[in-house]
Amino acid sequence: MVDLLTQHAAHHPDRTAYRHLVTGDCDGEIQEISYGRLAARSRAVAAWLQERGLAGTRAMLLYPPGLEFISGYLGCLAAGVVAVPGVPPQGRAHNHRALTRMKRLIADADARVILGDRDVITALSGMAEQLPELADLTRVATEDIPDEASAAWREPDLTADSVAFLQYTSGSTSAPRGVMVTHGNLLDNERILTESMGHTPDTIEEYGHEMFVSWLPVYHDMGLIGPVLNTVYLGVTATLFSPLHFLQDPRRWLTAISRYRPHTSGGPNFAYELCLKHAGPGLLDGLDLSSWKVAVNGAEPVRAATLRRFTETFAPAGFRREALHPCYGLAESTLMVTGSTAHTAPTLLQPAETGPHAGQTDAATVGCGLPGRHVTVVIADPQRHEELPDGEVGEIWVRGASVAKGYWRNALATRETFRATLAGHEGRFLRTGDLGFLHDGELFVTGRLKDLIVIDGRNHYPQDLELTAEMAHPALRPGCTAAFSVDGLDERDTGAAGIGARGEQAVVVAEIAPDTASEAEKITDVIRGEIGEAHGLSVRDVVLVEPGTIPKTSSGKIQRHATRAAYLDGTLAVVAAPDPS
Repeated sequence: MVDLLTQHAAHHPDRTAYRHLVTGDCDGEIQEISYGRLAARSRAVAAWLQERGLAGTRAMLLYPPGLEFISGYLGCLAAGVVAVPGVPPQGRAHNHRALTRMKRLIADADARVILGDRDVITALSGMAEQLPELADLTRVATEDIPDEASAAWREPDLTADSVAFLQYTSGSTSAPRGVMVTHGNLLDNERILTESMGHTPDTIEEYGHEMFVSWLPVYHDMGLIGPVLNTVYLGVTATLFSPLHFLQDPRRWLTAISRYRPHTSGGPNFAYELCLKHAGPGLLDGLDLSSWKVAVNGAEPVRAATLRRFTETFAPAGFRREALHPCYGLAESTLMVTGSTAHTAPTLLQPAETGPHAGQTDAATVGCGLPGRHVTVVIADPQRHEELPDGEVGEIWVRGASVAKGYWRNALATRETFRATLAGHEGRFLRTGDLGFLHDGELFVTGRLKDLIVIDGRNHYPQDLELTAEMAHPALRPGCTAAFSVDGLDERDTGAAGIGARGEQAVVVAEIAPDTASEAEKITDVIRGEIGEAHGLSVRDVVLVEPGTIPKTSSGKIQRHATRAAYLDGTLAVVAAPDPS
């Protein structure tokens, strides 16, 4: 990546690499950085790190959304320093979850230096009480490093096997782990992304190098490996803005696509749902989405209903169904594993005629595309370590040059996850922990192995129960439902006789719109009935909660284990029915 940046800076120094919409609006303040400037700033940061003997150590990157992160990240790569992207302290209370994660990452990565912007470095200076570990860390606001420092930069001694950065997992089912992504992994995954999304030289030329619009957080792999690093890989232009500005007004995303006319943009399924919620006639009248050829949808379950509704709603603005690009990936494989074929509509497998959701097109299973070139994907029996035939659900195993080196300072977890062997196959496989099946070579993801609900010997995928619940009543917010199981015998069941129901039982927790609280009892009954009919399952509890209160990872995935813990602790933000008086 360092060599590629140098090449682009030499061949087209004045081309815009990134523009940042400071307010999230196309007509607001805009900051830009050219390839020539980006290379100079990256080398200045790199030289500063090298002069302090930090090559080979880890650097925490704590930046708000903006261009400074990119200079800091590429500066680490250019110095031979291992970058560790993190979430900066934010808000007056410095968000407790963000602080806890920051502490964990600093300790686990054994970081020696913190890079940030002036505001973050100033904020950290006042946090000695919450973060005593800061006392031993060098801290620098990278915009204060002078341009002249770049003259002292020395090319680092890197190989394909050198660790470029630690991508900490979002922790949907376990504590975050640092995935060691090498320079070789990065380059291979950029190749896979480029090929899957059709970023050919002709297409780049046709688009005048305007290839990306993204609001995705850059500390998460989907926002970093895709829009940020594929931009440097190709020498193209990306338009970026803050995730917060997107969440405040999702119309900003579509407006930026209409204004800058990129080839590729995307996000998790919930992002498309948010756009649908804000899609009024006034918005559609002013939009032109005809340039949008690859609408990436990944990082959480892709819903057929979302794809249908998004296409129908935005077709008048030029959006085409063929642009929809469901994909599958994970940090342990750098990012992308499979992706839909560019300019081809997603594959939908209709529900079985005798199973749950029979005849419901919106409940179809969405294909996540074909494995990238030189990537091997197999479905394995997780106990027997044997390959399963097409159509049979098992654990998704992956092999290829994008599969990371392992987990940082965790030899046991590395051996368990990255060193699996499979009868009839050479080499070692990555065990993803995800469940799915192959159909005509395409991958269909069904859930997480650790989230599987087993009741009376039958397997139930939480995504299926959540989908049934969300389709049962319009008050439920799409993508904001968590299904899990609890032991039928717990402290709330044991009455005076100490007798309770035994065995695992299903619980559904769902966010609903506040103005539907008066119908809570009816909504609960409808959900119970639909799940009972579709899945032959008696639900122990249906809990309706306030919007935005179900725990999610930084990438928007439902944290079922955290929701389960809150349910058992009695700390869910349960919707209260209005007082009839």
